[in-house]
Amino acid sequence: MRKDSNFYLVDNSVLPEIFSKVIMVKEILARGHEKSINSAVNRVGISRSAFYKYKDFVFPFYELSQGKVMTILFTVEHMAGVLSDILNKIASVQGNVLSINQNLPINGMAHITISVDTQSMTTEIKSLMDELKAINGIMSHEILAGK
Repeated sequence: MRKDSNFYLVDNSVLPEIFSKVIMVKEILARGHEKSINSAVNRVGISRSAFYKYKDFVFPFYELSQGKVMTILFTVEHMAGVLSDILNKIASVQGNVLSINQNLPINGMAHITISVDTQSMTTEIKSLMDELKAINGIMSHEILAGK
């Protein structure tokens, strides 16, 4: 990546298919499903040269957030253990919780903001967000900020 790069958030449905396939190859390699770039590009159906041409310029949104501080906003039901479950999930992937702010519940709902240092995390932010969605009592969650 060049220092003077500009970044755009673009829906992948309007991008050429090669960009999605490059990301697929990177994910296959990161998860250990293939041991070599050659076998991963063959599995996805692109050439090695296409992969090398774009690999340093195409990233999923969540990959760029690795190694940064992310602030996540939760809307949760007022019930025992929801915050504890959120914190345990973040800890299970080696996320380092830096701050927690929880508002008093109103009409059975509360807002929580949690800032997490993602540098040592053992999973991508997207995977963590998917796992958090499954916690009973979380009505919604979204990334508010990252730096």
